[in-house]
Amino acid sequence: MKLVVQVKLQPTPEHASALESTLRACNTAASEVAALARDVGVYRNYDLRKHVYAGIRNDHGLGAQAAQHVIKKVCDAYKTLRANIRAGNLGKPGSKRRRSAETNPIRFRWQAAQPYDARMLSWQPDAQTVSIWTVAGRLKGIAYTGSPDQLKAIAELPIGESDLVHRDGMWLLSASVEVAEAEPIDPQGFIGVDMGIVHIATDSDGRTYAGKELNRYRRRQIRLRQRLQAKGTKSAKRLLARRRRTEARHAANVNHVISKSIVAEAERTSRGIAVEELTGIRQRVRLRKPQRAALHSWSFAQLGQFLTYKGRRAGVPMVQVDPRYTSRTCSKCGHRDKRNRPDQATFICRSCGVVAHADHNAAANIAQRGVDGWGAVNRPYAA
Repeated sequence: MKLVVQVKLQPTPEHASALESTLRACNTAASEVAALARDVGVYRNYDLRKHVYAGIRNDHGLGAQAAQHVIKKVCDAYKTLRANIRAGNLGKPGSKRRRSAETNPIRFRWQAAQPYDARMLSWQPDAQTVSIWTVAGRLKGIAYTGSPDQLKAIAELPIGESDLVHRDGMWLLSASVEVAEAEPIDPQGFIGVDMGIVHIATDSDGRTYAGKELNRYRRRQIRLRQRLQAKGTKSAKRLLARRRRTEARHAANVNHVISKSIVAEAERTSRGIAVEELTGIRQRVRLRKPQRAALHSWSFAQLGQFLTYKGRRAGVPMVQVDPRYTSRTCSKCGHRDKRNRPDQATFICRSCGVVAHADHNAAANIAQRGVDGWGAVNRPYAA
């Protein structure tokens, strides 16, 4: 299993200047390649290489490996763009945003990440330094730092491709490392996890995660964004960009805490984890206008990814289940009725009379579907 470990470089001013020149050269070349790819209609790596490889090496002073990575980066960017268009993430057909994405070439910011492989970047964990290729030549002895867990991962685990990133005045290296997975357990039941707005997650044991305090934080961020957007000045836009990154880091931290707690409980009780199938959640869920910003401002997919990789590291199996009608179905008797939900927080079964918190009831249904789904997948075939 691959994980990304990020460390901070500590270059001298001369080294930082060379790194900046390298990123500028690579991303300028990438923008030119993207424009040519759009003109000739070629987006496959091998085919595009025939058109641009020699040119970007000569014009921008890139090495052979750097030129290869620039071309691959452009192809990957167009592949992601096509996937977003197909998924409807860039608007409906004919909308202004979608037309722009379909007709204009991709452009790369000068500080966009540049991939490095083992030929361009080598690590010296004992000295805690790296040797890295730049357009000014090979730079050796650039120190790096990070948390103890990050430094241990760099020193002990196999390292694959790395990305050089310049963000908020810092030089970072994001390295992919290979982590061994634990032997999967045979689950004795499942913990169901229901994701929502009032509580980011509720499990089938009745625990809720990230409720009132997080929602107060999110409402405050919405108010601040509205005030800055109303100003419309350049400084306000810069502050908006910084706040967006701050909110993203805060959301990732909360998702890490939630997923770590759920996986630890599942590992302790020898159970698996069952979650809702998250594909299309924003299109599927119907909300009142005040709730829409809350839904769209939280990364539910990220929480699902964290649960997946933490579960794999701990040997805890995870299944995704169909979320339809989990909030309307009684987890005790199985009766389904729209009227079972008199309000957002309450569940009252109109058949057996059971009263429960709506999110807890939904999580219990998800847990049962996880048991059923796991049994169907692992049931031996019989002719």
